Amino acid sequence: MATRRVVGARARCGLIAVLVSLLSACAGYGGQGFTLGHSTVADVERMIGAPAMHWQAENGEQVRVYPRGPMGFHTWMLRSDASGRLLSQENVLDPRHFARIAPGMDELAVLQLLGPPIPAWTVYFSARDERVWEWRYCDDWGEPARFNVLFDGTTRRVRSTLAASESQRGLSGHDQRRAWCHR
Repeated sequence: MATRRVVGARARCGLIAVLVSLLSACAGYGGQGFTLGHSTVADVERMIGAPAMHWQAENGEQVRVYPRGPMGFHTWMLRSDASGRLLSQENVLDPRHFARIAPGMDELAVLQLLGPPIPAWTVYFSARDERVWEWRYCDDWGEPARFNVLFDGTTRRVRSTLAASESQRGLSGHDQRRAWCHR
């Protein structure tokens, strides 16, 4: 009987440790807990891990990209100065950023605006020589939606874009996921 209590106590402690680590991971989901001008790149990486992409901008700022897909709706871009102090953080998966995608842009320019697309949703259509990248986001009406950039397969330059809610696309279960857009 005493052995059972010790095992039960260990299991509870293990469960508590897992829950605490999950809650701390969620706390850093969008950069909450960071102070602009005070928090550092080291603080960011300690809290939410290594970025999916990073580069140095022409003005010397460092840009780090944290996509939260495939089922998430945000890609966070965090900018820091040359000394590593956090300057800004923003979700780039929104219509304001999508509107900046223009025909003729190359893939790198799109990546630097929106971050990486969802790999499993990147498709090449040989009949049209077209590559399509897709991101998931919350539209202006709080609906889960998808944004696509269509590239010429040979030149790898933007041909066009399109956006539609998941319900417009006939994706099943969209009502169950809608709650995620109303956080």
